[in-house]
Amino acid sequence: MDSINPTPLTARRAGPLQGRVRVPGDKSISHRALILGALAVGETAITGLLEGEDVHRTADAMRALGSEVERTADGLWRVRGVGVGGFVSPKATLDLGNSGTGCRLVIGAVAGNPVTASFDGDASLRKRPMGRVLEPLQRMGAKVIAVAEQGRLPLTIAGARDPMPIDYEPPVPSAQLKSAVLLAGLGAPGETTVLEAEATRDHTEKMLKHFGASIRVKPVGSHDRGRRIVLQGQPELEAAPVTVPADPSSAAFPLVAALLVPGSELVLEAVMTNPLRTGLYTTLREMGAQIETLETRSDGGEEIADLRVKAGPLKGVDVPADRAPSMIDEYPILAVAAAFAEGRTVMRGLSELRVKESDRLAATAEMLRVNGVDVEIQGDDLIVNGKGRAQGGGIVATHMDHRLAMSALMMGLASEQPVQADDTAFIATSFPDFTGLMRSLGADLS
Repeated sequence: MDSINPTPLTARRAGPLQGRVRVPGDKSISHRALILGALAVGETAITGLLEGEDVHRTADAMRALGSEVERTADGLWRVRGVGVGGFVSPKATLDLGNSGTGCRLVIGAVAGNPVTASFDGDASLRKRPMGRVLEPLQRMGAKVIAVAEQGRLPLTIAGARDPMPIDYEPPVPSAQLKSAVLLAGLGAPGETTVLEAEATRDHTEKMLKHFGASIRVKPVGSHDRGRRIVLQGQPELEAAPVTVPADPSSAAFPLVAALLVPGSELVLEAVMTNPLRTGLYTTLREMGAQIETLETRSDGGEEIADLRVKAGPLKGVDVPADRAPSMIDEYPILAVAAAFAEGRTVMRGLSELRVKESDRLAATAEMLRVNGVDVEIQGDDLIVNGKGRAQGGGIVATHMDHRLAMSALMMGLASEQPVQADDTAFIATSFPDFTGLMRSLGADLS
């Protein structure tokens, strides 16, 4: 068992899921709003912030680095920034808990400041590689004082006193690597350039512009799939209000459950529909899913829409590897949908899933296997042979992985026998009151 006090939960078939709901705020936007608010001059007001454990850890880190961060009684968050280069050395280790995103982004932000900081996390985060993010930051002038074996936490870095701009090509498509370099580049004179072979989520670029940075983004490469991002360093970021939209990764769980549980119909409100985050929705529509886009609008450069979802039959599809960056967090729940589809679904190019909260590729396959689904891994591809139904009846080892736990429970709502997730304590890192929200829609979770 992965945690000292595991919290198992079982999902059972019940009636249709019905209702209109707004899932919590987007985690990626929430992390970035806190970090850029802390690096801006003035007070940034944030509404809709995801109040999960991961984001609270980032807020704590910003406080430890010298920024004032408070939550008012009405749920508004206020961040009084210290300006670019204004962080102070924290008195204690920055504990990022379970958050890989928060940890890598804060490491990048610290690397562009003349401060020394130590980083740590829970047992899951200590297993995740940090060497890839440290390499470009060292080129920019940061120094690694101490680091665990294989470039893992705990680690201590000394940020650069005089950061140097670099040209950087990430070895794998990763918004976290890109963002860490851009955040460090805020402290460097001249232009920091990131060249992506495959475009990844662009929230950092949009939010930098929202806070007043000079940043240019140009499509490059085959079919314009890549991006060249050029940041002018040493800007004076100005406080700017941020409204956090609903997280499309969190919306994925009730959305897929509504597709699978007969008779269901949901409206999901204010979901971010940034095209670099909606690979799952594209794939589900290819499978025949009834997902209707209702009212659309824009806020802070991000596209937002209400989505109506109705239950119906799905068919197997081939999911190309170049779609992975736009849905890297959604493969476990897509695998559940594939189990209930008719025919073969092939999800290609999933090597990045091996270094998530768990080896998410292997864990996703095992989640399906213990519930009677025909599944295999070939290289970095996940292959699900769907039969339009799933037996269920399994106990899923969640490995401290919130997305795996939620995916297993959504499977149990539609399978013939109940499905148990062995530990659900970590769901709160990204989706506070997940259980209460799903019960309000008619889910049987106990």
